[in-house]
Amino acid sequence: MKTLKGEKIYLRALEPSDLDFLYYLENDESLWEVSNTSVPYSRFILNEYLENSHRDIYDVKQLRLVICKNTNTAPIGFIDLYDFAPKHFKVGIGIVIFNNNDRRNGFASEALALTCNYAFAHLNVHQVFAGITEGNEGSVSLFESAGFERNGFKKDWIYSEGKFKSEYIYQLIRATQ
Repeated sequence: MKTLKGEKIYLRALEPSDLDFLYYLENDESLWEVSNTSVPYSRFILNEYLENSHRDIYDVKQLRLVICKNTNTAPIGFIDLYDFAPKHFKVGIGIVIFNNNDRRNGFASEALALTCNYAFAHLNVHQVFAGITEGNEGSVSLFESAGFERNGFKKDWIYSEGKFKSEYIYQLIRATQ
């Protein structure tokens, strides 16, 4: 079973050559709200991160995969597994497709499906969860079309652009076998 290759995209591990893309993405202030970031990252720090990205998800409780079109190796986005809790059989997921021209082409939905399948098959999780800020209708649509259900609400959870925003909790729970 190939869990990291789809019809339009494939997922791969981080490479040292991803430094410039990672630097650009992590320092894009428009993404800080969803990444819980409030300061820029230096190339030095991001290079250290890349050098340690090989560490096992069971050790660091997270995994970042690069989303690439099947036609080349250049990254178009990232998909992250985070807060991995093997004891509780769950993991969080977050995704970003960086360029507007690459959005709404099915890349994110395919990456989400591949990563959830990977988490169920290889990490043996029972559920994958995501937090989506209210007003992020693109992410709401993406996750709901992938079968995630809105099962929670954190009122005034995120402070951004001078106001509080609530966050929805979405879950995809694997059917019991």
